[in-house]
Amino acid sequence: MLAFDHFAIAASSLDEGAAWLRDRLGVELQPGGKHPALGTHNMLLSLGLREYIELIAIDPDAPCTDSPGWFGLRDFTGPPRIAGWVLRQSPLEAPDGTHIAEVSRADLRWRITLPDTGQMPGEGTTPMRIDWGDGPHPSDRLPDHGLRLTGLTICAPLPLSLPLDDPRISLVTGPAEFKARIATPSGEVLL
Repeated sequence: MLAFDHFAIAASSLDEGAAWLRDRLGVELQPGGKHPALGTHNMLLSLGLREYIELIAIDPDAPCTDSPGWFGLRDFTGPPRIAGWVLRQSPLEAPDGTHIAEVSRADLRWRITLPDTGQMPGEGTTPMRIDWGDGPHPSDRLPDHGLRLTGLTICAPLPLSLPLDDPRISLVTGPAEFKARIATPSGEVLL
C-alpha cells in the first residue's frame, strides 16, 4: 500500500520559493538541507504527522553533477509551482523509468525512487516513492503551524493506477497539472 508523504514545489531559487509560499500560507519555512549528488537544496514545511511540503531548487553553490536531477529542475523556468509528489512505500519498488537511491543527511536515512531522465514519467505526475525505514521522518522536527493537506489533485497525461486509499487525493486524466488545497489558520489556500 502507498501513503502520501509530501509534495515538492520547484522554484528558481529557495529565496523566491520561500517568499511565494510565505505570501500564500503565512508561515516561514524551515531549513532543510542539501542533496550534493543531485545539486539541489531544500526547505520544509509541516503538514502534520508524517506529511510535509518540500520547497526545492538548484543549489547555486553545488558543483556540477552528471545527475539528470529530479523534479525537472535542470530545465525549470517560471514561477514556483508543484513539480511532483512522493508516496511512502515499504518495501520500496521502483516504477518503470526510475531507480532506487540510498540517501542520508545527518540522522535521516531514506531510500527513494529517482527518475532516470530528471523528471518522473507523465511530466512529473507519476509519484516518486520513498521508504524512511525505522528512522525519523522530517516532519517529526518541523514546527506545526496548523497547516494540513485537504486535497491534492493530480492531472496526468496517462491514467494513473495506484494502490492508494486517501480520499484527499484525486487522480484525473488530462494535461499535466497539480493542485493542492491547504487548510491554514486563516482559511483554505489553493496552490
